[in-house]
Amino acid sequence: MMLFQPDTPLRPIRRLLIANRGEIAVRIIRACRDEGISPITVYAGPDRDALFVRMADEAYALGGDRPADSYLDAARILRVARDCGADAIHPGYGFLSERADFARAVQAAGLIWIGPDPAVIEALGDKIAARGIAASVGAPLVAGSPGPVESGAEALAFARAHGLPLAIKAAHGGGGRGLRVAWELDEVEEMFESARHEAELAFGQGACFIEQFLDRPRHVEAQVLADRHGTVKVLGTRDCSMQRRNQKLIEEAPAPFLTDDQRKCIHDAARDICAAAGYSGAGTVEFLLSATGALSFLEVNTRLQVEHSVTEETTGIDILRAMIRIAQGARLMDDSVPDPRGHAIEFRINAEDPGRGFLPTPGPITVWEAPSGPGVRVDSGVAAGSVVPGQFDSLMAKLIVTGATRDEALARAARALREFRIEGVASVLGFHRLALSAPDFRAEDGAFRVHTRWIETDFAETLAAALPPQDRVTPAEAPDLLRLPIEIDGRRHELGLPATLLAGLAGAVPAVVAAPSAAVMEGAVTAPVAGTLVRWLVAPDAPVAEGEAVAVLEAMKMETRVTAPGAGRIELLVEAGQTLPYGAVIARVRD
Repeated sequence: MMLFQPDTPLRPIRRLLIANRGEIAVRIIRACRDEGISPITVYAGPDRDALFVRMADEAYALGGDRPADSYLDAARILRVARDCGADAIHPGYGFLSERADFARAVQAAGLIWIGPDPAVIEALGDKIAARGIAASVGAPLVAGSPGPVESGAEALAFARAHGLPLAIKAAHGGGGRGLRVAWELDEVEEMFESARHEAELAFGQGACFIEQFLDRPRHVEAQVLADRHGTVKVLGTRDCSMQRRNQKLIEEAPAPFLTDDQRKCIHDAARDICAAAGYSGAGTVEFLLSATGALSFLEVNTRLQVEHSVTEETTGIDILRAMIRIAQGARLMDDSVPDPRGHAIEFRINAEDPGRGFLPTPGPITVWEAPSGPGVRVDSGVAAGSVVPGQFDSLMAKLIVTGATRDEALARAARALREFRIEGVASVLGFHRLALSAPDFRAEDGAFRVHTRWIETDFAETLAAALPPQDRVTPAEAPDLLRLPIEIDGRRHELGLPATLLAGLAGAVPAVVAAPSAAVMEGAVTAPVAGTLVRWLVAPDAPVAEGEAVAVLEAMKMETRVTAPGAGRIELLVEAGQTLPYGAVIARVRD
């Protein structure tokens, strides 16, 4: 497929800085190499020996260990870009990818921003403004608040007026952060505060709005490419209904089991919204599809999506390279929607334990054996010997399978998942294998019954019965050859030295510490995951009931509630803000 008009003058890019990490950084590095561009990366402390750092032409230390001190530090990233002579910056997804102020600063520094213009990011990144744009072009919408909601009491009043369920959503950002769905009136106010707090942590802005939530909806989205000359091209649909905690686990393209009218409505609305906003680059327009067939605009993600890979497989279009070309000034040939080539399914391979409610499990990967063969693609940010840090999200890789039909893709997926082997950290492979055999997902009777809460509702009992908790992280053996990263003037270099040579030097050989054992004290409340204690939900010495949520931990960009093991009065043993290992005792419940 010829995507761009030939002989259009392009602004040159020789060196591109990747302001991201993990799997997406590896993906951008490969796109740069295909384009003849030198890829440069930045990295946080926990990522100093990561795969993407080793693959880049150059890598520069950001100095911090947390997102706020590293990949969210716009000023530091821009200094690196200036010092290393970069021509452009690609933000990937997450972190600064939807920050208009960062995009504006990149352009002000004379660099090419690989993404939509800052004004467009502001307009569509503000979900309230995006709803207004969607309404102006006649896109389908459910009822919602006209602006940000100021308090939990105001959210409760909306719920009483419009009914439940109710979606509480961060006005800025995306990726499921700052999103809560209230099903009962007595949980609205607490969920509002939780959504606002998570939005502040993830995006630096806590503003939230509310809208009616469609019960048991499918999540269907359209991938868009738009150039800087006014052409908007929809590349087709995806279904991303297989989610837990509003985080996608399985995605497929094209979205199956849509009527022609539904597909056309999605294509037209996506094109019209992006055209009205003056969009350029790659973006995704998301919709909810109710069980009754009603469509409702959800939001626009003004960035690359994790699931872009399935659209690449069904269109033959390298979306990463297209983003770079568009930023350079390339013109799209036309705005036609390409016919899909077969069917593709993506499985996110996260370091999470489905048997413990998808708790993140940071730690060392001792075995990594990825599948291959016809129709199988693995986009990975790790390898055997990598360490999954607890400071960032849990995505290790993506498994993408493609077949001529959905049935063939499902068969190849079963084969590929059977071949995949990961040890050292828990993973979601067991969940994927189980979900792949579920009649609701396979839809062999023609009825696709998966919806955005299917995992937590319809599938919960099957999941709990079939997947026990996985073994905890095991210590990694010390390597014979220690690859020791060093930094000179902020730039990463690597030395290979025998581990025995450095064995006597304290701290020279990285040690992997096993998770602490369960607490022995009676009534102990322990951290179910390594992470940061965000806040207490109860006061010191307050009475608590068995199973009551008493605290919130944040790990790998996910919030996890900690519950009381029994009834009694609670003694708080640690303060909010502390970083804790797995199994740490944080409180005690006394009779």
